[in-house]
Amino acid sequence: MIIVSTIRKVNEDLVKQAHDISRELNIDYVPREKLSIPKLKEQTGADTVIVVHQDKLTVDLPQGELFFHPNMAQVRMKRLRDKGSDNMLMAMEVEPGMKILDCTLGFAADAIISAYGVGETGRVVGIEVNPVIAYVVKQGLQTYPASNPDLEAAMRRIEVVNDDFLDYLKAQPDNSFDIVYLDPMFRHPLMDSENLSPLRQLADPRAITAEGVKEACRVAKYRVVLKENARSLEFARLGFTDIRGGKYAPISYGVIEV
Repeated sequence: MIIVSTIRKVNEDLVKQAHDISRELNIDYVPREKLSIPKLKEQTGADTVIVVHQDKLTVDLPQGELFFHPNMAQVRMKRLRDKGSDNMLMAMEVEPGMKILDCTLGFAADAIISAYGVGETGRVVGIEVNPVIAYVVKQGLQTYPASNPDLEAAMRRIEVVNDDFLDYLKAQPDNSFDIVYLDPMFRHPLMDSENLSPLRQLADPRAITAEGVKEACRVAKYRVVLKENARSLEFARLGFTDIRGGKYAPISYGVIEV
């Protein structure tokens, strides 16, 4: 059960925002009063609480807390601004002005880099099936105080859609995006990605299907790219034979040219 509340030091704006979230996500708003989050959960029977702060949203889960942050996108963008490279952008062969469909948005780190790659004339649409993640990420992308103007511009350009990506793909015309990108939750998570464990409590655990790849190939004008653990058997199962990425990198990118 999910509810929405506020921080203890509340004002009218925070209460209004909490009510807006309650209506949009169809969940109950519960006044915080002076209760701790554990006590609020105990009294309501909720296991997840969206908490409205002055400058952000947090999601208090049974195993940890989630909130929007560009995370590694900041580091990757700094490298790109310093004339370095990015394995994902190279695998996708991104060019300014392209249209990219990110089917598995999550917390949008890859989408931010894609948006930087396509530039002001490009377009990045991110699909997220979980309504809570979609809402928190959409708000974060529009309001997070970025550390540099390029990062902020990239975040603001991303369009967030709350939908099942296969349903979304089926509704798109042929060749309607230049690149379709797939980044499912890894079948075998990397040991050093434990900071993603709170996200896994809400993220879609389903594997990509052959039907999903087929639809992605229909919608993509140039290529479909799958991100996975470098040792993953998913590439072979789904028909990705062109595998790209750093020689010793823990992550690889499968590419299908269409």
